[in-house]
Amino acid sequence: MPASERIPSRSLTGAELVALLTEGELTVLGQIRGASNAVLYCTVARDGEEATCVYKPVAGEQPLWDFPDGTLARREVAAYEISEATGWGLVPPTVLRDGPYGEGMCQLWIDAAPQDEEDDAAGETPLLALVEDEEPGEGWKAVAHAEVGEGRTALLVHADDARLRRLAVLDAVINNGDRKGGHLLPAPGGRLYGIDHGVTFNADDKLRTLLWGWAGEPLTAEAVEVVERLGAELAPGTPLVTRLGELITEVEIEALRGRVAGLRATGRHPEPSGEWPSIPWPPV
Repeated sequence: MPASERIPSRSLTGAELVALLTEGELTVLGQIRGASNAVLYCTVARDGEEATCVYKPVAGEQPLWDFPDGTLARREVAAYEISEATGWGLVPPTVLRDGPYGEGMCQLWIDAAPQDEEDDAAGETPLLALVEDEEPGEGWKAVAHAEVGEGRTALLVHADDARLRRLAVLDAVINNGDRKGGHLLPAPGGRLYGIDHGVTFNADDKLRTLLWGWAGEPLTAEAVEVVERLGAELAPGTPLVTRLGELITEVEIEALRGRVAGLRATGRHPEPSGEWPSIPWPPV
């Protein structure tokens, strides 16, 4: 059956999708190559409903020097929890569950077209580009200069897009250490999702992203409202903190509170600290 046909037979609510991902029968169809950790393409089925998903077993995680072993799946679920708390729905439904290869992260598959194809079909502006000008054009934000071969450099830019700006705020909150271009998934209906959130929630500043275009600029009124609400929802004993406590450590939750408090205090997008590479590698 083609992947495009393995979708829920009706439009499911967020809670129903979470239940399907959590309780459905998980069937592995194949492995997604090129990822640093094991990523399995699956179907999940329950009570006549079926969807495609990604399953990342903890057993397939590669060790990292700056993150405890076996914690990446939980961090992906924690990123979904924070995304839901913002109300922006930037991360596909994601759960922690047992599967054929043990405990792992299970996330709804987003069947996004390659950016260039979607842009040609919909007439939309690309999200990322390399330009030879010294300054970004109208509707673009500069990220950094990049070598493009033969001694030439180009300016890496991203679109001045409200969806990307929301994602930049989410990344600052969850301390995303790996926001690459390939982790941006435009979806039908104008939705934009971010995926691959295993290296998040470190207690130390690890923010590495291609979305630095708003660095130092004031947060939007919408973002200010969101971080104010997050501050309240991250108070000790709240349902959100209870759920996060099953996924990340208390030290990491306290650091999360500190990042939200910092955004509330400054009212601005963060800037690179200079103590950590600010651009992920490879960038795409």
